[in-house]
Amino acid sequence: MSYRIPFNRPCLAGNEYQYIAQAIANGHASGDGPFTRRCHEFLERELGVPRVLLTTSCTHALEMAALLLDCGPEDEVIVPSFTFVSTANAFALRGSRLVFADIRPDTLNLDESQLESLITPRTKAIVVVHYAGVPCDMDAILEIADRHGVRVVEDNAHGLFSRYQKRYTGTFGCLATQSFHETKNFTCGEGGGLIINDRDLLERALVIREKGTNRNRFFRGEVDKYTWVDLGSSYLPSDLLAAFLCAQLEAKQTIQEKRRRVWTHYYESLADWAGRNEVQLPLVPPGCEQAYHMFYMLLPSAEYREALIGHLKARSILSVFHYTPLHSSEAGKKLAARAARCPVTEDVSERLLRLPFYTDLSESEQDSVIDSVKDLRVLSLVGQAG
Repeated sequence: MSYRIPFNRPCLAGNEYQYIAQAIANGHASGDGPFTRRCHEFLERELGVPRVLLTTSCTHALEMAALLLDCGPEDEVIVPSFTFVSTANAFALRGSRLVFADIRPDTLNLDESQLESLITPRTKAIVVVHYAGVPCDMDAILEIADRHGVRVVEDNAHGLFSRYQKRYTGTFGCLATQSFHETKNFTCGEGGGLIINDRDLLERALVIREKGTNRNRFFRGEVDKYTWVDLGSSYLPSDLLAAFLCAQLEAKQTIQEKRRRVWTHYYESLADWAGRNEVQLPLVPPGCEQAYHMFYMLLPSAEYREALIGHLKARSILSVFHYTPLHSSEAGKKLAARAARCPVTEDVSERLLRLPFYTDLSESEQDSVIDSVKDLRVLSLVGQAG
């Protein structure tokens, strides 16, 4: 079914076709070509990090992180239950047992107040997710992790160019991962990136990304031939994808400003209605600057959410729910180190609704969504007027 207003629509920044044509003309369409290097340099410069490596997906970047930290069957890895399955899967693939953490009811980020109780002598890593591009409380998380000698990985799929205490997310953990999927602020359809903040991990990251070979050393003239030296896989995206992404990244200011306007218009237009109807809108805590990745609402009940999804669908507007709890999933129960209790995750997953959000969403389209949201009257469900 096609929708008058879809949930997501990829945008063009302007130079995508030109750059793809140039990549083809360069005669280097495979990985680590000129446009890949331009993306690396752009992100390293903007974020102020030692190294960024493009990958074929954020999932693959997470798998690289698990390999780099030598996660194995003797280890436990703490992950939020309210996240995409890739966050957990990457570490479970190495045999690590998962410890599911609950989330805060305000930001929907990992609840740092419960973190210390989840750490054991077997804890190898803590993976934090900056949900909706709103930063986690990194001061508290890093203090706890440092005290216990545990590494922190940031799943920053939602949060590129968000800031915590004026510092970009993705620059706090030893490693961080990015997504350039078509639903993200900056996209190449399918793609990701690994941010390496610990320089000691860089050389091995290059090996892992090149199928476990020392091919990079060969290209640098450090060895006369390359060979298999470690575990790895094929994580390099085509330079054609990097060309598309390069055009998007270079339009950073324009894209982020458009998304800021979309988010702000939703928030300002729905704030009074939300207050009257016990609907929770996103919170951005003091000291945090968000990435304007999505706009969600926490509705009073699961029944209200289903009614609103149907109400919008009848007007050819696609809205969606988000994550279902990993700790209570079939695989989550099997792969967990122990049973988890995540009541906030369970509650939020039943009530959260995401509204259409994309860079080129027009104000008139937004107004149609907003008016349709306000039109719904579910007196029997919420016990009050809309």
